[in-house]
Amino acid sequence: MKSFGALLALLTLAIAGPVAQYSREQFPMELPTSHPGYSLDLGEMRLVELEGQAPMWVSELDKIHLKAKGVSFLDVTDTQDLGRLQRLRTQASYPSPNATEKVKPILETLSTEGPKENLEKFTSFRTRYYRSETGRESQQWLLQRISKARLSTFTLDSSLTILVQITAETASKSLRKLISVNEFPHSWGQNSIIVRINGSSTTDDGVVVISAHQDSTNMWPFLPAPGADDDGSGTVTILEAYRGLIAADFHPVRAVEFHWYSAEEGGLLGSQAVAQAYEQRSANIIAMSQFDMTAWVKRGTREEVGIITDFVDPGLTNFNKELVTTYLNIPYVELYSYFFSLSASWRKAGYPSSFTIESSFENSNKNIHSVNDRIDISDEFSFSHMLEFSKLAVAFAVELGGWTE
Repeated sequence: MKSFGALLALLTLAIAGPVAQYSREQFPMELPTSHPGYSLDLGEMRLVELEGQAPMWVSELDKIHLKAKGVSFLDVTDTQDLGRLQRLRTQASYPSPNATEKVKPILETLSTEGPKENLEKFTSFRTRYYRSETGRESQQWLLQRISKARLSTFTLDSSLTILVQITAETASKSLRKLISVNEFPHSWGQNSIIVRINGSSTTDDGVVVISAHQDSTNMWPFLPAPGADDDGSGTVTILEAYRGLIAADFHPVRAVEFHWYSAEEGGLLGSQAVAQAYEQRSANIIAMSQFDMTAWVKRGTREEVGIITDFVDPGLTNFNKELVTTYLNIPYVELYSYFFSLSASWRKAGYPSSFTIESSFENSNKNIHSVNDRIDISDEFSFSHMLEFSKLAVAFAVELGGWTE
């Protein structure tokens, strides 16, 4: 196995990408190497894949250093078969937006109140790191927030109040019969969450996926990580879109799924596991849209939607641009070179994927992966900006999922 020093020397020359702006200094020796409730062994060996490189074995500590150096990677230890079963699929086509009479009334019902309430709670966990006890607790809170269940079966402390459950309190009786809310189990304990609204078609088995990642991390994972923007913002953004859709009694023609992935910060572990499972059962994913960081508007800059244009599906990406132009109050900016994002898991399986982010990379939030990734860190953290992304998610669902009359 290559030494970590040699690995970094090679990768520093071979790999350049926008995530390099998030590099940190070498970690001081006094940092803790454990914390109550964690199941992280820094010496555990993992198989990682980097852009343009053959998979190689590195330790969990090496992964942390790679992330600190701005080197993106996939941890493929448990998903080495992902992409090997790709079958010839019919290329999906994406017509120009044509469901404005259905979409626009829903957009008027979206609000910043729910996202703010949800994100305040979601960031109150010490960390949502996927190998921590509070990471598991935050996932369970999110599951219960979405689902029909009651929080009385899950209590963090005696002061916890029963929150309104979005599916149970918002969806009509007929719509609730179409909705399933499930955990996708992972060995590390923090599970991914998959919400499915079944479609009415008996001939079209296509599935539309809208996703975010629920976990957070500090650059040194044993430290607190509120993760307000990365990716608490994306998590509550698509949750608000889901709420708006079911409040509008959205009965899709094609199935529409909302995914909240675990362990993105560990090397896209959760999204790879889900994508591999879908690939193995030959699921017909016609479009996947990722929402990762949706809250930041840098002071003095133009408010905009960042649309990644490489390592994604060109047709779906162009469709996303049209959605922004048709339904949002702000423009988009094209971005390049973001190889390993959640969409990479689906692209590796041969499914069309797209990826939107809060701004251009140079104007994005530099507080991520730290204790300062908080709602109250700056007035640059904007819930009204997040609302534009909720609109985009609603439009994506209706335009591609269709509407059963």
